[in-house]
Amino acid sequence: MIEQIKNTASFIKNIIGETPKIGIILGTGLGQVAELMERTHEIEYKDIPNFPVSTVEGHSGRLIVGKLGGKLILAMSGRFHYYEGYDMKQVTFPVRVMKELGVETLIVSNAAGGMNKEFKVGDVMVITDHINLFPENPLRGKNYNELGPRFPAMTEAYSEELIKKADEVADEKKLRLMHGVYVGTTGPTFETRAEYEYFRIIGGDAVGMSTVPEVIVANHAGMKVFGLSVITDLGGKEIKEVPSHEEVQLAAVKAQPTTMALLIGLLEKI
Repeated sequence: MIEQIKNTASFIKNIIGETPKIGIILGTGLGQVAELMERTHEIEYKDIPNFPVSTVEGHSGRLIVGKLGGKLILAMSGRFHYYEGYDMKQVTFPVRVMKELGVETLIVSNAAGGMNKEFKVGDVMVITDHINLFPENPLRGKNYNELGPRFPAMTEAYSEELIKKADEVADEKKLRLMHGVYVGTTGPTFETRAEYEYFRIIGGDAVGMSTVPEVIVANHAGMKVFGLSVITDLGGKEIKEVPSHEEVQLAAVKAQPTTMALLIGLLEKI
């Protein structure tokens, strides 16, 4: 794995030259964020050695380098999911490559179903913590000390410093910004009403099918992490609506003005 990480990072480095210190993983419906970047380089995942290829509608599958909020960033437009059939090492491989390239701060975003009774469709939630319900941990197996410690702490999985900066941006720009705990599950099924209620009872505010593996690996690698969830549907015992991937994408796109204002404001403060 070490050799694959180094080979892939070397391939990307030879194309992009200067390496950004900030990486962003753009989730479902948020790919258009990349369109607002002042792009300098763009590489299709299929052209990158050892990279998986995204198979999900709404995940375009491009690695983009450019400026946003005055900062040079490395953006993944489209991510990889456990439910696609990839193992956890493959799902988190791009985070390893980012670290090898010199990325120090990782911003992750996703579409999520809301259980918190105060949430509305289209809300943006800062992830303050997560609950990992995936059946496999991406760190299971042999530990490579050059990548991180055998038993990494997850006490502050999401940087309190970055959360504070995001709150400052929300105050300055008068944005409705929620906070909550993200529950990570395998998917690809949307949750049952009872599952939504269970996730709420155990402390979750939103649930999705990604993010947690990448955040675990980023923490293992010593990166600072900031997470955002766009609340694209609501679930619970009293919710009768049936969610669909198309509706999730539309809701994520609708929330983009808030997401972009927050992202750009945060990048300006980093």
